[in-house]
Amino acid sequence: MSAGPSYAYFEGKIVPIEEAKVSVMTHTLHYGTGAFGGIRAYWNDQAEELYIFRPLDHFKRVLNSAKLLLMDLPYTPESMLDILLELLRKENYREDTYIRPLVYKSTTQIGVRLHDLDDALTMFALPFGSYIPNEEGAKVTFSSWRRIDDNAIPARGKITGAYANSALIKTDAALSGYDEALVLNQDGHISEGSAENFFMVRDGVAITSPITANILEGITRRTIIQLLTEKLGIDVEVRPIDRTEVFVADEAFFCGTGVQVVAITEIDHRLVGSGTMGPVVGQLRDLYFNIVRGNIDHYRSWNVPVYGPQV
Repeated sequence: MSAGPSYAYFEGKIVPIEEAKVSVMTHTLHYGTGAFGGIRAYWNDQAEELYIFRPLDHFKRVLNSAKLLLMDLPYTPESMLDILLELLRKENYREDTYIRPLVYKSTTQIGVRLHDLDDALTMFALPFGSYIPNEEGAKVTFSSWRRIDDNAIPARGKITGAYANSALIKTDAALSGYDEALVLNQDGHISEGSAENFFMVRDGVAITSPITANILEGITRRTIIQLLTEKLGIDVEVRPIDRTEVFVADEAFFCGTGVQVVAITEIDHRLVGSGTMGPVVGQLRDLYFNIVRGNIDHYRSWNVPVYGPQV
């Protein structure tokens, strides 16, 4: 895996990464007044192509997150994609890659607010593998931290300051020997993981928390719901999930751009199903990784090639 990145989009142009620097007085650094996206691009050895997965959907969400923060940015999802394509071609990656667009309050000024501040976009990309090492058998615990509430900080936007909540959740789980954690919302139902959406399978039905459960409106989550129904013939219920339901689930998994599709095989010392990755998650992982690498024509519209001609 390459060291990267070598370049970043910063202050309106692509520059060496060493030049993409902000002041210690930058507003976002102090107050969490930024928002980011996470996008993956997958290398297909046979096609010798790097495919970006659903970039326009991701950039639309970045701009929606910016809207929550009263940002005024001169970008569209399409113009952001043009920047990304130029950036990736300059990096010339031939491996799986993670892309981080970040919008932020760039004013160098003290004072808690969102208005009367300058807004900016930066973007970089780096080689990236698995987010959770145990993708086929993650061990999970319930976090003692609650998920942030929409009336406090909107979880549907990837707001930088909100990720202090995720960091508390993730570190407590990791230092206790777990791969990840499940988080409850304020009414005691399952929200999501520290930075992943959650699904479980019971009696042949896939179940996931609603967007009103203080979850990120996940693009991978939306993809998975479509694949479960269209390709695997599995009904999906979107409803509140009780804590103890997961202890009697047949299968469970996390999904997200970073985490991809991760099988959960143990929750708080209780095996999920047989304690190994189940058939639904196994099929879903195979299907998902074939799609993101551009191997399935039916879903090719989700893949944007970096080096070949744009369709």
